Amino acid sequence: MPGVAAMSATAGPVVAGAERAVLGRSRARRRRGRARDVRTALQAAVIALWCLLPVYWLVVASIRQPASYYATTLWPTSPTLANYREAFRPGNLLVPGLVHSLGIAAATTGIVMLLAVSGAYAIARFRFRGRGVVVGAVLAASMLPQVTLLTPLFAFFSTIGWASTFQALIVPDVALAMPFAVVTLSIFFSDAPWELEDAARVDGCTRAQAVRRVLLPLLGPAVVTVALLTFIATWNEYIVAAVLAVQPTITVTVVVANFSGQLAGGAATMAAGVVASAPLVLLVLVFQRRITAGLTAGSLKG
Repeated sequence: MPGVAAMSATAGPVVAGAERAVLGRSRARRRRGRARDVRTALQAAVIALWCLLPVYWLVVASIRQPASYYATTLWPTSPTLANYREAFRPGNLLVPGLVHSLGIAAATTGIVMLLAVSGAYAIARFRFRGRGVVVGAVLAASMLPQVTLLTPLFAFFSTIGWASTFQALIVPDVALAMPFAVVTLSIFFSDAPWELEDAARVDGCTRAQAVRRVLLPLLGPAVVTVALLTFIATWNEYIVAAVLAVQPTITVTVVVANFSGQLAGGAATMAAGVVASAPLVLLVLVFQRRITAGLTAGSLKG
């Protein structure tokens, strides 16, 4: 059949050309994918270097000899732990500062989470008059500069006899952390499957039991993330503590800030900074998966 033979002879090169085109496009996609992977890896490396370099320099400076504190070598020529022994000297109050910060941060986180879960649930679950005003007031409270609150707080706590007490530090920390916790949790609660709560109430649960037994386990990563971020923010708080804390209630941030005036050299100050940062680093390393899960829990629906 001459016609069939001619068609076959014509179709062969066309099919081969199409296959080569598909193969070329596939190679191009792979090359673009590899280039994208390399670019992503380089960007991640730059960000990691940018974030970790100050931490590395803090650790290196903490083990330098005081005489070579201002050296610029990447590693000290004669490392020493004497700076850590100096930092833990009883008169420097580093240990009391760590204990006080741990207690204040734990108490603040517990109070904030108890109130924030209730407030976020109410904002997300109920449609009531003035709901927008409440949310706006919460957001507005988070925008107040801390410095403007120090003088009124000091005068108020002195009047009621709370000066030099732990509650004088916990109450402002709760107020500072509450807006973030309420707004963040309300976003997660707004995506909660309310039909599960309704089913639990039909089965005999009270509203509080339905929230505790059904909703909170589902929103566990978000709640844990907000709790950890609240703890970290409270641990790092300095402005309020610098004004309201005294020696019986001094926090670790104030202790580290006071080191530059108490010690003859910066190496021990760096050692104190490493010690003050270590609990937070350990906390993040232990709970990093929960933090990541909580931050991405509300990013996708369906």
